[in-house]
Amino acid sequence: MRAAVARRGDGARGAGSSGSVIDVAELADPTPGSGHVLVRSLACGICGSDLHAADDLDHFVELSSRAGMPSALDLDQGLVFGHEFCAEIVDHGPDTAGSLPVGTRVCCVPTILGPTGPEAIGYSNQFPGGLAELMVLQEVLLLPVPDGLATEAAALTEPLAVGEHAVAVADLRGGEVCLVVGCGPVGLAVISALKARGVGPVLAADFSPTRRRLAELVGADEAIDPAASSPYTRWADFGVAGDLMERAVREMFGASFTEAVIFEAVGAPGVLQTIIDGAPPRARVVVVGVCMQTDHIEPFDAVVKQLELRFAFAYTPAEFAATLDRLATGVPGMEALVTDVVGLDGVAAAFTALRRPDEHGKVLVRHES
Repeated sequence: MRAAVARRGDGARGAGSSGSVIDVAELADPTPGSGHVLVRSLACGICGSDLHAADDLDHFVELSSRAGMPSALDLDQGLVFGHEFCAEIVDHGPDTAGSLPVGTRVCCVPTILGPTGPEAIGYSNQFPGGLAELMVLQEVLLLPVPDGLATEAAALTEPLAVGEHAVAVADLRGGEVCLVVGCGPVGLAVISALKARGVGPVLAADFSPTRRRLAELVGADEAIDPAASSPYTRWADFGVAGDLMERAVREMFGASFTEAVIFEAVGAPGVLQTIIDGAPPRARVVVVGVCMQTDHIEPFDAVVKQLELRFAFAYTPAEFAATLDRLATGVPGMEALVTDVVGLDGVAAAFTALRRPDEHGKVLVRHES
């Protein structure tokens, strides 16, 4: 099979300014083991995590290991990314029920049980991801793609499920004003999940006009350009007590006020501190952007404001399934979220383009039939 393989290199020909080179290569077809199915990848998104990992594969493995994630990777073998996929069943391995016939389009939580335990598809030497023509998936995790749902839309299930989980972690109680900082694919997924719950107002902030437009298409009530005006000066417009004294006085006299929830969806050093500086008292801050560099915050500010920091990662199988169902019923803006579709030969260039995030929402890799 053909696959886009990331290998250690100087980055001159491939994805990152350092770390990896991405080339299309011929690999042996994978063989399904017990409980596995063989599938053909139809469409696969390029995730921000893939970009981070491609920058420095060794650092990615080190961080994964420290976090307790399976990371027994031999980076000299190369890595085939791709965990945001829609695929088609080709064959059933041993000890499978075969309840979904060959030819069924499927999505799947990108986790599989291998000989040494659970592994993450797309971050494993043994289980390549959707940037290969063929993959092996765990049968019990397969979800059939509903009839009428386009393959490209179904491939958005995984990234949108990240937003679904972040909103669940936020524990919304009703009536909050929500600010989403960063309108890349993660931020857009959060906005979409908020609006699916009828939450409003939802403010979105991003320097990119393209991404602000996408935020409005998926349902943001207002998209703010931080270069023109700070998104943290708007609290009073929505009944939020903007400082400690105002909050204390309102509480003293029993006045009502609105709570604020802020989603950090950038994942870059310094952003969390900026949010802490701009957050109103008692705000909940949900960090869903994955920063892979050392960052620093001033705890005093968060302590005095009594901010609540929560961190969200991935999703549950139930949230993944609910997201696929939501896509089948129609999600506003999804047709615009995919800003480019490339083939395997365009993967390296796509990784480079995605390092200029102003230009793109989600880039999909579509395999030739």
